[in-house]
Amino acid sequence: MMKVALSMCKQTVSLLNVPSGVLKSNFFSPRQQKEKVVILMGATGTGKSRLSIDLATRFPAEIINSDKIQVHAGLDIATNKITEEEQCGIPHHLLGIIDPNADFSATNFIDLASHAVASILSRGQLPIIAGGSNSYIEALVDDKDFRFRSKYQCCFLWVDVAMPVLHQYVSERVDKMVENGMVNEVRNFFDSNANYARGIRKAIGVPELDRYFRAEPFLDKQHRAKLLREAIQEIKRNTCKLACRQLGKIHRLRNKKNWKIHRLDATEVFCRRGENADEAWEELVAGPSTEIVAEFLYNISSEALLAKPASRVSCGIML
Repeated sequence: MMKVALSMCKQTVSLLNVPSGVLKSNFFSPRQQKEKVVILMGATGTGKSRLSIDLATRFPAEIINSDKIQVHAGLDIATNKITEEEQCGIPHHLLGIIDPNADFSATNFIDLASHAVASILSRGQLPIIAGGSNSYIEALVDDKDFRFRSKYQCCFLWVDVAMPVLHQYVSERVDKMVENGMVNEVRNFFDSNANYARGIRKAIGVPELDRYFRAEPFLDKQHRAKLLREAIQEIKRNTCKLACRQLGKIHRLRNKKNWKIHRLDATEVFCRRGENADEAWEELVAGPSTEIVAEFLYNISSEALLAKPASRVSCGIML
């Protein structure tokens, strides 16, 4: 499996060659008509969480989860939630806060995300909205009354990976999740009377294991292993289908609704291994994103940015 080391706690600011205090005063000047929000998009597995942490260690920021499944508590492995260690001390909102059996609608997301954005801005921080539920992001940004657009100016970043490469990666990621205990995690959550159209049980990895858990007590070791392999293959197929749907929604927002979305091609990152992958990530994704966000916030051209990497504080995380 491809492993991309997350030196997520990278301390890299001192971005601009301007006097101390100017950045914050420019960003939060009362003369500005709209306050600013950064929104990270991309298919599952492309590195949205990694980029959100990279940016939040380079700008004064907090992160709002926009994944409709990860908003629920529980099944941390199956839903691939960012861990507390991976968060590197950056405040996260709307992550694991909803009862696993409760429904969570786009309207619920709009209400909670809007409150989180206002709260983060009130503390002089930048809201970074990150997640794969593009329909929820669309509902928030293009609400029927245009309230969000009237208050906030948005910078959209899209982490993209070529589908054949991404499909291989998400397949390997499912294997890693199984190694980390996903099957037992879902088994402990299994309910033969559960509704898979409700709450966290809609998550890929839960309904696919239903047949296995029902048959498990009645099968010998060989047949159990076969049934489990089939369930894992179905999880992989459905994850790849999800990635394709997510990509289609981003293309629609960009091409049909004319959202100005900055595409960052991370394919080369996923084709490399080890430190070379980290270098590619900085060169192709984290670095360009930092420049885009700096220009968005402070209206200073990329030529003014200092390419001065600071010391890294490793969280010991693998993606």
